[in-house]
Amino acid sequence: MVAARSAGALIVRLRTAWRAWLARRLPPAPRVELTQRRIFIMPNRAGGVFATLLLLILLVAINYQNSLAYGLCFLLLSVFVVAILHTYRNLRGLVLSAGVGPAVFVGEEARFVVRLESAGKRHQAIHLGWSGQASQLADVPPAGFHELELTRPTRARGWLAAPRIGVRSSFPLGILRAWSWVDLGQQVLVYPQPLEGELPTLASVPEDAPQEGVRAHGQGVDDYQGLKPYQPGDSWRRLHWKAYSRGQGLLIKDFARLEGQEHCLDFLALGGDVEQRLSRLCYWVLELTRREQPFALQLPGRHLATDSGAVHCEACLRALALFGQSP
Repeated sequence: MVAARSAGALIVRLRTAWRAWLARRLPPAPRVELTQRRIFIMPNRAGGVFATLLLLILLVAINYQNSLAYGLCFLLLSVFVVAILHTYRNLRGLVLSAGVGPAVFVGEEARFVVRLESAGKRHQAIHLGWSGQASQLADVPPAGFHELELTRPTRARGWLAAPRIGVRSSFPLGILRAWSWVDLGQQVLVYPQPLEGELPTLASVPEDAPQEGVRAHGQGVDDYQGLKPYQPGDSWRRLHWKAYSRGQGLLIKDFARLEGQEHCLDFLALGGDVEQRLSRLCYWVLELTRREQPFALQLPGRHLATDSGAVHCEACLRALALFGQSP
């Protein structure tokens, strides 16, 4: 038992030292070019068999003093040395850059976009992937690029950071493997998983409080207010096409909703633990946005004012995803 614990502690220390060395030699960057300092090369399993065969041929040549065996051994050794150069050159000069991955909800697959670029020559049979997962194969044309999507499961809200990406190739002979570990510093924002429930009302305003009068509030469908300039996130169904055809630009029909109490999604009005509350708020943020109804979001230590549209929805989802975490 003591020996097993000591071995486990040694493995942990070795992994920590390896990661620290990688961080110093290959620091994170959104754009990385594979140079001599970043590429490692070693024989793979087929290369080990090839080297063993060379050794056997050499022993036979020494034992029988056979010139033909010597010639074959040195010829194969020359092929092995030349393969080192060509395998290394297949990775050298390859540029990896980080793409923008869309935000997802807990339980969905986070997508990390990686762009492979070539400065001039062709890069063939490039394997790209994370440790423990199946890699993807790509060929990069001369002076061109190729984009790949790597996915990871999501289990918690907040920022999901991508681990180091393994880049490797055994082209052209398959007896050597050139590889590198690249950290592009990619992150994907993970929203809480939507959980259906009752609409949470503002805790500070009782539901049965007397109405002080009906007032026009927000963007609704009850009272036409006029036209206003189009803003990103506004519904295209409210575009005033006649004004656009007259050359007046994009204008939106503005309506007001007659009501006595605004929708305010309040964290404290919900029961359950923190994650359940955030999931229910996430559901109602999506639902009210789908209904095109304005709403406010009240979180401990933060308040998002009443608004509507895609921009407001994204701001609320971001606030829910990063609640209690550093932005």
